Amino acid sequence: MKSQGASQGGEIGRPAKTRHDSFVQVPRAAIEAIGGLMSRKPTAARVLFKLIEHMGDRNAVVISQKTLAKMLGISDRTVKTAVSDLTSERWIQSVKLGPGTVNAYVINSRVAWAQKRDELRLSLFHAAVVADHDDQDPVTLDDTPLRIVPVLYPGERQLPTDPGLPPPSQPFLDSLEPNLPGSGKEE
Repeated sequence: MKSQGASQGGEIGRPAKTRHDSFVQVPRAAIEAIGGLMSRKPTAARVLFKLIEHMGDRNAVVISQKTLAKMLGISDRTVKTAVSDLTSERWIQSVKLGPGTVNAYVINSRVAWAQKRDELRLSLFHAAVVADHDDQDPVTLDDTPLRIVPVLYPGERQLPTDPGLPPPSQPFLDSLEPNLPGSGKEE
C-alpha cells in the first residue's frame, strides 16, 4: 500500500510492501481447503490472502478493518463479514486491541506459517502493523522531531554544560509570610 501522505510532504512509517525476502509455507490440504473457501466465499479468501501477505514471522498482523477494506477496494461492512466468516471457520483468530476494529489477526498455523511451528504462540507474538496515513491525527504526521530524553547508563555521570535554570521563586501570600529565625545580627 503506497502512503497517501507522500504527496502531502510527510508520511508515517514506511509504505506496506509484500515481503519477497521471506516465505510462507502452506500444506496441500490447506491449499485444497482454501480453494473451497474461494468458491464459497471469495471475499473472505481475498481477506485471508491479504492477511497472509502482511503477516509477520509469528503468523500475526495488526490492521484495522477500514485499512483492509481500502487495500482490497471493498466496503468496511464486507470486510467485517469476511473477518467474521474467517473467524467462525477457524482460518484466523481475531485478538481485540481495544474499542473499534483494530485487531491483531493471527492466521491459523495449520493453514500457513512463516516460522518454526513450535515457536508460534498467541500469548507472545510479534506482528506486522499496517496503519493507513488517512487515519492518523495531524499531530502524528507532523515531522517535527520528538523531544530527546537523555539517559544515564550505569557507570555514567551527568556533566553540567550550562548554568541551568534559576531556582523557582514564588511571592509570599498576604499575611502568610514565613516566620524565619533570625541570625542574631542586627542590620
